[in-house]
Amino acid sequence: MKLFYKPGACSMAAHILLNETGADYQLEKVDTDAGTTETGASYLETNPRGYVPALKLDDGAVLTENVAILHWIGEQFPDVAPGNDNQPLQRYRQLELLSFLSSELHKAFSPYFSGKTFSESEQAANRKKLDTKLGQFENLLESTSPFLLGTTFSVVDAYAFVILNWTNFIGVSLDGWPQTKAYVARIGARPSTRKTLAEEGLAA
Repeated sequence: MKLFYKPGACSMAAHILLNETGADYQLEKVDTDAGTTETGASYLETNPRGYVPALKLDDGAVLTENVAILHWIGEQFPDVAPGNDNQPLQRYRQLELLSFLSSELHKAFSPYFSGKTFSESEQAANRKKLDTKLGQFENLLESTSPFLLGTTFSVVDAYAFVILNWTNFIGVSLDGWPQTKAYVARIGARPSTRKTLAEEGLAA
């Protein structure tokens, strides 16, 4: 399979998971502004909406939209997906968290990467919304559980890390959310995450 990605974007979540699982895959970097891939091909031929990620499967089919791709990876590699026949609710907990991460936490960062110029009042409103969502995330964490769904790293942790790591790019400190700060450090220290950051040219 091949993952079409942009360094540091939400496509990094799938990248982390592919490294975590030891999957056989290729990478192709995308310039979303130019609409081309690193091979010079038109990215719109892969994803007509023009954004990442996209995952080209071995049979040539292309899957788009981050949540769909993450869910697919979880189904192919159960070690990074919660739940089994004895714990079916955990599967829906994963969907619950993916929905929050995508529609709430991810979206709260969108103004910072929009390229728009905001007034002081708009900047304050953007920051207030972001702080609210970070507080909600903090409340999801339990001091006794290293990951969002308990003791096992899963699909949702990869996505959460990528979003929260954006604070490093916009100058927002996580000091006010100590459990979240420790969580980001914990996920960031995983070999799969370190490998992904290096492959995307983002390693410190």
